[in-house]
Amino acid sequence: MQPREIPELYTEGFRETLTEVAKSGRRLRREEIEARRRLGEQAAEAGYGLRSLVNGLLAAARSNWPAPPGASAPEVLAAVEQAVDASAEGYERAQRLAVRHEEAARREFIDDLLHGRGNQGRMAERAERFGLRLAHAHVVAVARGAEAYDDGHPVTRGVQDAVFARFGDRRTLLTTKDEVLICVAPSGQEEIARFFAKQAYVRGKECRAAVGRPHTGPGGVVRSYEEALEVLRVGERMELAEPVLHAEDLLVFPVLTRDRQAMYDLMDTVLGPLEEARGGAGPLLATLREYFEAGCVSAEAARRLNLSVRALTYRLERIRTLTGLDLADSLDRYSLHTAVIGARLFGWPRGVRTEQQAG
Repeated sequence: MQPREIPELYTEGFRETLTEVAKSGRRLRREEIEARRRLGEQAAEAGYGLRSLVNGLLAAARSNWPAPPGASAPEVLAAVEQAVDASAEGYERAQRLAVRHEEAARREFIDDLLHGRGNQGRMAERAERFGLRLAHAHVVAVARGAEAYDDGHPVTRGVQDAVFARFGDRRTLLTTKDEVLICVAPSGQEEIARFFAKQAYVRGKECRAAVGRPHTGPGGVVRSYEEALEVLRVGERMELAEPVLHAEDLLVFPVLTRDRQAMYDLMDTVLGPLEEARGGAGPLLATLREYFEAGCVSAEAARRLNLSVRALTYRLERIRTLTGLDLADSLDRYSLHTAVIGARLFGWPRGVRTEQQAG
């Protein structure tokens, strides 16, 4: 493909300079080199390719060839080399500056988008530049691993290449923020977000991913993003086995965590008496957790805890004595189970004490 022809403006004065060099045998002066750098920058800013710029300089050199009698060809070629090098340097400098400006604008947009800042109409205009149509619904997926992800991390690049190779861009935004890998995909194409999450899990070290629900409008991206982050936190606190979690499957947890003070009160009231046990609340709390995880089947819970069924029964009886709640009663069992989930979510008992004192 032929490069676009560049106007003589960007090779201005070069023929005259070469004529003088051919006569005197001198090298380019500092101001001449700087002029070529500036013109290289201007060519880049005007959207001309580097090949076009170099071709323009070589065309100017050819128009002065052959050199006049007595001229030294090596000096002329050295001057051409200097001019090409200076022009390319200026061109690359302009390109680097443009990339930095573009990246700064992209990062600012991403921060505003994920925090819900700025005028929504203006946000929609900015989003178009990066391939998003915020009037439509979007779904956000996030991934966090043992390593901190940034835009240059191998996992980030690998996931991005895999997603774009399979789906194209499809108005999808892949980025990172606060060491987390993020994918914003159009609603109706949730398979992109799910594929992203699976790729992040496969490629990342100790990586866990979460997918929010689709929501509409500029605020919808924020909502889906926050949902995905919260699901990620829940998965880590609850030690859920699934590497890829979906907000729609874990809607009970926002209900449980919406009123933290009420949950703290429940934990203190229901589980607080366990702290009176020898060795503290930890062993009995672990017993309850495994008992509920085992579907309230004593034999399975005992196996998980590496206890005999008799020892497990003793612990459960001790819990009933301390709390006054009977696991055979459905309401008591629900209260205990809810409190145990809260303890895992908020790090009870230490987490409750710390947060209450801080508040």
